[in-house]
Amino acid sequence: MTSRPPFVLAIDQGTSATKCILVGADGTIASRGSSPLGEARPQPGWVEQDALAIERSVQAAVRDCIAGHDARAIVAVGLSNQRESLVLWDRRSGAPLAPLISWQDQRTAADCAALRTPAVERLVRERSGLPLDPMFSAAKARWLLDRHDPDRALARAGRLCLGTVDSWLLSRWSGEHLSEPGNASRTQLLDVRRLAWDDDLLDLFGIPRAALPELRPSCGPFPAVRGLPPLPDGVGLHAVMGDSHAALFAHGATGPGQVKATYGTGSSVMGLIPRPEALGAGLCLTIAWQMAEVAYAAEGNIRSAGSALRWMADVLGMTPHDLAALGTASTSDGVVLVPAFTGLGAPWWDDRASGLIANLTLGAGRAQLARATVEAIVHQVADVVEAIRSGVTDIAELHVDGGPTRNDALMQLQADLLGRPVRRAEDTELSALGVAHMAGIGAQVWSAETCRTLPRRHRRFTPAMDDADRQAARALWLGAVARSRLRDPP
Repeated sequence: MTSRPPFVLAIDQGTSATKCILVGADGTIASRGSSPLGEARPQPGWVEQDALAIERSVQAAVRDCIAGHDARAIVAVGLSNQRESLVLWDRRSGAPLAPLISWQDQRTAADCAALRTPAVERLVRERSGLPLDPMFSAAKARWLLDRHDPDRALARAGRLCLGTVDSWLLSRWSGEHLSEPGNASRTQLLDVRRLAWDDDLLDLFGIPRAALPELRPSCGPFPAVRGLPPLPDGVGLHAVMGDSHAALFAHGATGPGQVKATYGTGSSVMGLIPRPEALGAGLCLTIAWQMAEVAYAAEGNIRSAGSALRWMADVLGMTPHDLAALGTASTSDGVVLVPAFTGLGAPWWDDRASGLIANLTLGAGRAQLARATVEAIVHQVADVVEAIRSGVTDIAELHVDGGPTRNDALMQLQADLLGRPVRRAEDTELSALGVAHMAGIGAQVWSAETCRTLPRRHRRFTPAMDDADRQAARALWLGAVARSRLRDPP
């Protein structure tokens, strides 16, 4: 099938790369482009990126995607982006004042621990929907201001800007300081029920309101895009979303019970909920998107998924692809890897947890370690899915997307350990596709009703593992998690 104009350009700015797709009026992808992005780890637990390099990667991916196409046929742009990562920049010059602090960064763990009391944890959870954890943006904002504006004079005067990646890129394209509610809901500074920056949270973290962006709905209005040749200046930006939110939108989620897992450097498991109060233990309350109404979601964030594969591959002197192939073709013989390199995310939210390898014997080798790494990915997803099932809603099947899902054996193992079917999206750029769908609605390329009928290719994996074997595997994993958290096994 050949895509036909008009086209929607979708930009997905991720942790390790920026990817772009050009989507035709029939919903098919006409072109793809990408540009890799590096990160720095200057100290243990620190993860940084160059904010200007992020902008350059977007420019390169856009050029790659549009090459060979008539850029004048592009009528709308959508942006999805990595979340929680934070940039501090000068409002007048537009120049970043420090490296971006990544969502993976743990430098503020001690700061969060110093703030942690039952009353503070209750305030943060009730207002922001999130646990007090260094993954989120608020403590990063405090750290940056402590070093670049300790008395907050510049921030209070509006001279400094703090923003997530969407806000940073919007400022580079338009000069305006803006963000959208889904990204803002991951900062830990937003009252997610009022959709407004919360004074008590701002006071807690020492963040002047004047340094934060103005909020716009996920479908805008936003300023037109400039500075992305060969895209002509002035094309409308019709959608901005966090990457996991956009992937959920691409799966066609419309109500509770539809849950997706996005596999990448980390993983996000997210499902729509009927109201903010319908949230289970260990889960985050997230704004999925805001169009005519606000859509709320329950979410669990896993810190190490693809990063665990890369780490073990480096240790064993293999490529991640070869490690995954060896792992899915082997057995673990009881060996368990808990990849708590920077603590554990959902549903445990334990930044004191330690990474470990349990149940080693003299017979354990490369195959067992590879298998344990693969199993760690699917067990962590199963932990969050169980939390959603027990606290929010039953799940008939799990929608999945992301690079690691290309591995059929991995997806079969996920279905086996969940005891639920897994439905894999066959289009690999789900975050980009989701924000393209929303942008297309905003530009009236298609209606919301037509968008739900656009092509969504998938493959289904059905559980084949015996229930007793599933329960034994899960118990082995949970025992290792308890050791990682320095607790007695259940």
